[in-house]
Amino acid sequence: MTALAAPDAFDRAGQRLADRINPIVVKEIRQGLRTRAFWIFFGLMLFACLVISLIAFATADGVGNDGRGYFFAYYMCLGLVQFFVIPYSAYRSMSREREEETWVLLTLTGIGPHRILRGKMGSFMLQGLIYASAAAPFLLFSYYLNGIDLPTILLTVVAGATYQLFLTSVAVSTATLAETKIVRGLLHFLILGFLGWGLLSGLSSTFGMMEAMRNIWSDDAALVAACGGIFGMLTWGVLLYEAAAARMALATESYARGPRLAFLVQVLGALGFFVWGALASGEKALYAVGAVTLCTHVFAVGLFVASDRDGMARSLWLKGLRASLLKPGALRGFRLVLLLLGVITVVFGGLATGLGGRVASSDEKQIAVILAAPAYAALYLSLPIVLSRMVRHGAGQTSLLVRILFLGLFVLGAGMPPLVAALVGLEPDDVAFNFFNPVVGLINLGSAKSEGLTQLLLVYAVAFGAVVLADAVLKSRDNRPPKAAAA
Repeated sequence: MTALAAPDAFDRAGQRLADRINPIVVKEIRQGLRTRAFWIFFGLMLFACLVISLIAFATADGVGNDGRGYFFAYYMCLGLVQFFVIPYSAYRSMSREREEETWVLLTLTGIGPHRILRGKMGSFMLQGLIYASAAAPFLLFSYYLNGIDLPTILLTVVAGATYQLFLTSVAVSTATLAETKIVRGLLHFLILGFLGWGLLSGLSSTFGMMEAMRNIWSDDAALVAACGGIFGMLTWGVLLYEAAAARMALATESYARGPRLAFLVQVLGALGFFVWGALASGEKALYAVGAVTLCTHVFAVGLFVASDRDGMARSLWLKGLRASLLKPGALRGFRLVLLLLGVITVVFGGLATGLGGRVASSDEKQIAVILAAPAYAALYLSLPIVLSRMVRHGAGQTSLLVRILFLGLFVLGAGMPPLVAALVGLEPDDVAFNFFNPVVGLINLGSAKSEGLTQLLLVYAVAFGAVVLADAVLKSRDNRPPKAAAA
């Protein structure tokens, strides 16, 4: 009886596992492993690694430091597949769903956009794992050739897998943008160019990482930079995946939760890495660099978050889910961006002024830059929202109009003041002409020619007024029932 019960238990466990596995993963893996392209590239990678191994066996003397060079040669073979072939295959797989209109059939099964895209991403990451498993013995072989240690090999492979996730997310997210044949053709060439650049960047970054890895375990700043880079690629991959899933979701779904949660984790995690790096290196200038970098990132991503649909989906409206900033709607997105800008200001401003304990004091110019960067971001994020409501347009065109106005206002704000100043015979970076210039004005605040407090107060006053107006406009539309808001 015991012997008969054991197979039944295994069968039940296998059935439960099969039910839990995403069916899209099974479908894509089966299709991917049956394609001729997979076996061609798999065979070519193994053949190239074998040839390199034979050369290493014939030339290595066991006392040199040839391991680093041969490891990079092996990694080039793996990187070609991970950084180009697999992301491009993911793009073509998602693009075919759109071209052949099979996406609708998949959504009718009730799986949902998140599970479908998660399945596609998971299947191509599993393919990358198969390639990496096949190349792993060769990568370990380079360790016995001296010149490279096991932690370097492990960290490089992990960074490569994270970079593959980022490139695959970019490819899948790009494929979801294709609506017409012309757009699909243009995106096809763009993704080929991007993946070619990504391949070269990935291999060159790997080479630089290998050269710097000998000091990374003893240098806290280098370790923070390496961990921060991996965190950045991982969170960007997740953010792009969530954005693609939200783009393909229905208006009645809580589509905004995933992208906004990923955005929130990404910004707070990056904030932690900047603080860690500044405290580890003792460089107070990193506070200003971190404030400008994160505000620029929040500004760029926040444009898409704050230009969401007006109001809410009717099902979410009826459930009363209006308070959470992770719920759909331009108002909640706008307030989430303002909250993140406020956190950045408080954290970096507090540390720069010596409230962090380990930092005694800071230069006034750096504090001015830290305080001004969020104000410029809030100002140029609020103005397009206010102006878009003054232009007559359809309800479905609001998001696009906000982004177009943002681009126009930013170009005018950054380019016109220096041009006008030069035409009237002044210096292009004249302080008075560039008070509200998001680029030159910020540079002036960090230089000796800035008027400091006057410029800062004026920027904050105008930014505060723009934020209040934008919030009031978004709130007036959000408070209406969905049918009225869409009118």
